[in-house]
Amino acid sequence: MSEGEFFSHITAAVILGIPLPYRLVARSLLHVSVFHPRRLPRSTGVRGHEAKPSLVAMMRDERTGLRVATPAATWAGLGASLAHPYYLVAAGDAIVRTWRVGSPLATLADLRSAVFSGRRVGVIALREALPRVRVDSASRTETWLRLVLVDHGLPEPERNYKVHVEGIYLGSVDLAYPALKVAIEYEGEHHLLDPEQWARDIDRYDALRAAGWIVLQVTKTDLFVEPGRTAQRVRAAIRRRS
Repeated sequence: MSEGEFFSHITAAVILGIPLPYRLVARSLLHVSVFHPRRLPRSTGVRGHEAKPSLVAMMRDERTGLRVATPAATWAGLGASLAHPYYLVAAGDAIVRTWRVGSPLATLADLRSAVFSGRRVGVIALREALPRVRVDSASRTETWLRLVLVDHGLPEPERNYKVHVEGIYLGSVDLAYPALKVAIEYEGEHHLLDPEQWARDIDRYDALRAAGWIVLQVTKTDLFVEPGRTAQRVRAAIRRRS
């Protein structure tokens, strides 16, 4: 790379640890940007972009030492690349996350500034996604589950809710309706592959149910193949408590 070139779009997202669909990453070229009047990079496996200083800012990634678009500019550059709007929200959630991290990659204000800095491809998708971005979402699947519930007409649940009963901490649940004592837990594959984690989860669910909570466990199939059925299970639990 020449001095004026930097990674952007999908490639910058991968470098920065922003979650993207695997299939999109697997078939992607390396995205490299330059500011005018530098010439676009042209080589095998590389897609060059001309970046406008008013729309894109560059930085050096502390972990890798690579020159990349800033997290906010990277998110804004994904507006035209992510086919499903949930992926764009999940990427935004990862960037602004304050839950269990030292500091977020960027703030909501940074994302807002990037979106409204000028005309760009994908700006409509960005403007629709921005109000749905949250700072306390723990994972892409948790974001997806939250959006599925809301888009099926359910109230937005609280995220990573800490349950205390008579001063005793029982654990944190992915999504919750605390007033109704309804918890929704996404069971990723890592839960099944780690016996100790699975045992801790079972103990936590037993404690929650003993304290009067309804605990609904959601699998990959439930979320991505049968989202409507998943929303109906949550709706039925809410009705029982309402």
